[in-house]
Amino acid sequence: MYGRTNSKKEQTYLKPHVKKNDTVVVLAGKDRGKQGKVLRVSATKGTAIVERINFFKKHEKPNPQKNSQGGILERESPIQVSKLQVICPSCNEPARIGSHRTAAGSSRYCKKCNTEIA
Repeated sequence: MYGRTNSKKEQTYLKPHVKKNDTVVVLAGKDRGKQGKVLRVSATKGTAIVERINFFKKHEKPNPQKNSQGGILERESPIQVSKLQVICPSCNEPARIGSHRTAAGSSRYCKKCNTEIA
């Protein structure tokens, strides 16, 4: 009736164009136009957590063992990498990112001003 499934699911690895500590701008959604710094990137899920973007509210009970007071907390939730665009540090505009192969390895560059991005 049902086909066999593998116990290990194949995870697709998406190479995101954003990295930790990049400054990005949101292209779509409720936070469109806002800028923030990337805190974490999940390559397998294709998501990133950006500072001060995509907040959600969580109701938490007080817990004296963890020294948490409780109440309504605000936290950042992951956002799709496809909705983010890196801001070039030299021209200070949202730009597409390319990659060069060099002897030392690969490096990223801005496609607008053609300068390297760390």
